[in-house]
Amino acid sequence: MQKLSTRHLLGIKDLTPDDIELIMATAKEFKEVINRPIKKVPSLRDVTIANVFFENSTRTRLSFELAEKRLSADTLNFSASGSSVKKGETLLDTVNNILAMKVDMIVMRHASPGAPHFLSRHITANIVNAGDGTHEHPTQALLDSFSMREKLGGDLAGKKIAIIGDILHSRVALSNIFALKKQGAEVTLCGPATLIPRYVTDLGVKVSHDVNKTLAWCDVANVLRIQLERQQIKYFPSLREYSLYFGITKKMLDDLNKEIVVMHPGPINRGVELSSDAADSHHSIILDQVENGVAVRMAVLYLLAGQN
Repeated sequence: MQKLSTRHLLGIKDLTPDDIELIMATAKEFKEVINRPIKKVPSLRDVTIANVFFENSTRTRLSFELAEKRLSADTLNFSASGSSVKKGETLLDTVNNILAMKVDMIVMRHASPGAPHFLSRHITANIVNAGDGTHEHPTQALLDSFSMREKLGGDLAGKKIAIIGDILHSRVALSNIFALKKQGAEVTLCGPATLIPRYVTDLGVKVSHDVNKTLAWCDVANVLRIQLERQQIKYFPSLREYSLYFGITKKMLDDLNKEIVVMHPGPINRGVELSSDAADSHHSIILDQVENGVAVRMAVLYLLAGQN
């Protein structure tokens, strides 16, 4: 069995191009499994996985839970809102108490950038980063790449990918940039100047502030949510104005003289970054991303468990 070059999945930055190819190939096999009448395999039957979520989540948490069940792993679900964290318990103490129950792997989401990296230096269990603050969200980027490959019918070398929206506060954007560049894609970021990080071009991407020109250029538009909960100050006058200048409608997509693919990591602010008719149009593969998320997370958990 081929192995990943790392014991943890802390971020796409730590993966090699060969790691990404291995995850893509393994996810393809698992996608066939989850589309069979019997969707379960005994691959992780003796493995215990704790889902430790310090931030709210719907898609990511359910996707990981389902992936674990499909692999026959034993699962433990932890939510910070009803835990001893509220009494002042530290992150390390919380996780060590969970590990004392003989847990093999931790899937963690945390509001603080670097939290999974900190833990990886102090515990022996494998760690999967399910999102750390505004830093990275590696499994989302991997499922995005898998979905693009599936739709475009091949690898992403030379493909033109636009990431549109709130780049500044998005962990999905950074992980996608790393993943796409490692696969040879061209990447353009598009959004208001206030929502594009300084020096981001150092990562080998282009920047645009014209959504129509960006749509005309790209093969895939990965549209991101405006993350109002992470914004401490106003970065644009109003949601209505943002929608007017950077929102994408079905008419805009239909007026292009080519077909492009529209993606969104969810949850969608309908009528802000995407109109409902654009989100539900034939251009959109948003629900395919959700389905592919289970297969990709199965692949990641399976490959990391193989390191042991």
